[in-house]
Amino acid sequence: MKIALIDPGSGNLASVRRALERASGGTVTVELVREPEALMDADRIVLPGQGAFAACRAGLDALEGMVGALHEQVQVRKKPFLGICVGLQLLAERGLEHAVTPGLAWLPGEVAAMDPHDAEGRALPLPQMGWNNLDFVPGSHPVLDGLLPGDSAYFVHSYAWRGGEPADLLATTDYGGPVPAILGRGNVVGTQFHVEKSADVGLRILRNFLSWTPRVEAA
Repeated sequence: MKIALIDPGSGNLASVRRALERASGGTVTVELVREPEALMDADRIVLPGQGAFAACRAGLDALEGMVGALHEQVQVRKKPFLGICVGLQLLAERGLEHAVTPGLAWLPGEVAAMDPHDAEGRALPLPQMGWNNLDFVPGSHPVLDGLLPGDSAYFVHSYAWRGGEPADLLATTDYGGPVPAILGRGNVVGTQFHVEKSADVGLRILRNFLSWTPRVEAA
């Protein structure tokens, strides 16, 4: 199996690559990709990202032809796709970090600044940084197989998904209220947290992604 790990100029590429290789038991080939042609013979596609939404979108746009190739391979040919952190956020219709920046618009919704408060109304610090529990319905999606509500993942972010379709929300965490943690539809899934930093939980999600056969509607 060949995994295309897109390099948009941000993201923990080396850590994500090691995590994918470890999750597979060394049975996959992970190729760092900056050329759109490299997506053609990939079996699965992973897009990591960290930092600002606009900067990550600019980095992706700087890879000539990559956005079009992603649309062809993921939206048309239905290859399994995983977005990590800002790689998830880029799937939204737009990001509102400092300015309005168009996303890939694969899922409805937008990425906006968080404004979390505790039960006494006191502002919680941002970014949301550290280990937070996941809340989800067991058995609701194959990438969650083997996990239990309350399992923890590692988050670092000040902006989060809002709006969209409830059916696309696969898991949340709590930080002054529910925060989208995993979203997905069809052959597309993404995590707001860093799977590559989330120890056994992250490895389990990656392992599930690598064995996942999405059910997609016929064109």
